[in-house]
Order: sequence, then C-alpha cells, then structure tokens
Amino acid sequence: MKIYNTLTDKLEEFKPINEGKVTMYVCGPTVYNYVHIGNMRPVITFDMVYNYFRYLGYEVTYASNFTDINPKIISAAKELGITEREVAEKFEAAYLNDLKNYNCSDIDYRPTVIENLDNIFNFITELIEKGFAYEVDGDVYFRVRKIKDYGILSNQDIKELESGSRVEIDNKKEDPLDFALWRKTNEGESFNSPWGLGIPGWHTECVVMINSIFGKKIDIHGGGVDLKFPHHENEIVQSMALNNTHLANYWMHNGHINVDNVKMSKSLNNFILAKDYINVHTANEIKLAMFKTHYRLPLNFTDDLFNEAKVLDEKIYNVLKQANLQIQINNLETNKISLDERINEIMDEDFNTPNLISYLIELVKDLNSKLRAKETFIETFDKIVLITNILGLKYILPKLTDNQKELYKKWLLCRENKDFEEADKLRDILTAEGVL
Repeated sequence: MKIYNTLTDKLEEFKPINEGKVTMYVCGPTVYNYVHIGNMRPVITFDMVYNYFRYLGYEVTYASNFTDINPKIISAAKELGITEREVAEKFEAAYLNDLKNYNCSDIDYRPTVIENLDNIFNFITELIEKGFAYEVDGDVYFRVRKIKDYGILSNQDIKELESGSRVEIDNKKEDPLDFALWRKTNEGESFNSPWGLGIPGWHTECVVMINSIFGKKIDIHGGGVDLKFPHHENEIVQSMALNNTHLANYWMHNGHINVDNVKMSKSLNNFILAKDYINVHTANEIKLAMFKTHYRLPLNFTDDLFNEAKVLDEKIYNVLKQANLQIQINNLETNKISLDERINEIMDEDFNTPNLISYLIELVKDLNSKLRAKETFIETFDKIVLITNILGLKYILPKLTDNQKELYKKWLLCRENKDFEEADKLRDILTAEGVL
C-alpha cells in the first residue's frame, strides 16, 4: 500500500509503527461558527481512509480535536451575547450533528483544548527549560531557528519566510519567525497559567493532544492543504524540539474546494454551510461528488458534478434494492467475501477513489445484468457493499415481512398466469410499501 507523504513529497509504502495497527489524527474545527462544506472535505476524506484501513483488517485508533479556546470564540461570544463556553458547546454540538447527517463514522477520541490545559502548561514549560521557548511579559514564544528543519513540510526557505514575516512585527519576539505558544490576554475568556492569565497558541494544542493520546509519534497526521503552513509546520518543530520526531510518519493533506474555480472560504463569503447543504444534496451525493476527484486535488463544485452524483446514487440504490429483494425472497446468504483484490489494487495507490467509483459503476452494470438474466449475483452484490462501506455511503434497504414476501410471490404468479388485473393491484401495494 502506498500513501503520498506530504513530508517527503513522494509516494511511500505504508509501514505502520506497530504491525496491524494504525494511529491517525486529523485537525478538527475551531468551534466559533457552523462549518461550511469545504470544512467537510477533510472529514469525509479521512473517514474514507479510516474505513479503508478497517476494511484491510487494521486496528485503527482515530482522534480529531475541537479547538474550543481561541480569539475567534471570544469574538463570537461578544457578537452572540453569550459566554465563550456556550459558544463552544453550541458549535461542538452543531458539528457533531453535521457528522451524523453526513453519515461519518464514530471515532475514538475528540479531545478539547480546555481539557488539555494542564498538559499544555507542562509541554510549554519543558520547551522553556530546554531553551526552545521563552517568556516575555506573559507571552511565550517558540524559537524557530533552533530547529534546522523549519519549512520541511511546506517546502519553504527560511530566508523567504523571514522576509514575508516582516509585514507583522511583534517587538516582543526575539525573531520575526517565532510563534506564540501562550498569549497574555485581558479580553474575554482567559486562564491561569505559570505565565499569568491568557490563552494557548493554536499551534501547540494538536501536538499536546497527540502526545497525550498516542505518545511521541503517530502513523498518519491529516488535514486540509491550507494547514500545511504554518499550523502543521509549527507542530513539527515543537515535536522535533521535545521528542526529536516529525510527529507523524505520514502527513496527508486534502485539496481545497472551489466554487466557480475560486477557493471556498468564510473571508470571501462564498461558502455554503454544511448544515444547509445537506438539505440540497444527500450525504451520498456529496460524497460521490467529492470522491470523483482525488483527495489531493482541488475540487470544483458544479451543477454537472452533482447531477452525475445524483444519477449514480439512484442507480446504486435501485440495483441494491432489486438484489436485496431477491436475497430475501430466496433466503440467499450474503457477506461471502470480505476482501476484493481489485478494490485493493485501486485503493492501495494512495486511496484512488475516482478509479474506485469507476469500478463501482462496472459492478452496478454487472449486477443489473445478472439480475435480468437470473444469474448468480451474490459476489457482485457483496463487492458493491464493500465499496459503499469504504466510501461511507449509506443505503437503507427494505426488510420484507412474511406478508410482503407472500404478496411478491403472488404477484409473480399472477404475471406468469397473465392475470394482469390482479398483478397490477399487487404491484401497486408492493410499490406503496417500498418493496418494488
């Protein structure tokens, strides 16, 4: 299996730290507002990654955080006239509801900043003791130049970064490149620390949470491409300073979403809230639309893209429903296969979902053909189910009652005997009950 490692800019064979196990962390939302559909791309992408590893038989431990202490939350609290905790709780709950509506998997850990404050204090204190951080008037900064690898993830030269950083000069810093681990604040919510009242810097929390949950190093760290610099770059240097590791063996980044070829963002006001978009398109349609493009590439939302996804979703459901009917009427056994070599070949090349969808379309056609010809179809059915599970697609297939099974058999008999009047009546009943 090969994964494109952003850290090395190449495809690499996946070798887990511990055989048969995968540890994975993906940056979660800052809970100051509802998330937009662009924020859902990493969620849906890494849900697929999670599903595929489990399909392969790995024991996967997956964590994704909530940033629930942040200046944006302080601003939102003022605007909404509620406390910062109320803001965080409101939008944490909204995000979890989005995940449910988008049929995303339950995962192992959803840590918050507020529950990790003591761990953050200990982490920063150790960085200060080792000379990698310094305190100035209640603020704590990280000494970037003490880490020679700075820029390794985003492929940026430190001299160019230094030039760019002079736009915003902070006279407290020893160096313009240094970033805040702890910020003194008198505005809004603040917390007691060894350096006085303040709030933690954004770039520290994820390293601390990873170390607290998993230890010094994980297999996979994921997130959107916009997090490569400075967030993920700053995570790496802190981990190098304290643990002498790049924090993760594989760094994975999904591309951003465009609307009319312009990146979706709240600053441009061209975003679509996830909670609203789910009322326009189903979760299956959104996922199929996303997976038609490889996760590393930018994704442009168009009407044509979603029209295609809607048609494909209907085709998948209709053929699964027909097969499910035959399975129940004839008491056939399913789940006869748990692995498919073709799925493995496709997905082992850096989670190639566009090719997986092409294979899915082939299987849908094949299943339709076999059902029409009354050929054995269970293996094809099982393969389609395997793929839909990996992609996180959800199809609720009818569970027939004994009475419905009898009605269906009578309908077939009436058709065979050319009693079309009775057959039509039975068909109407079966259609109304969702059997046909």
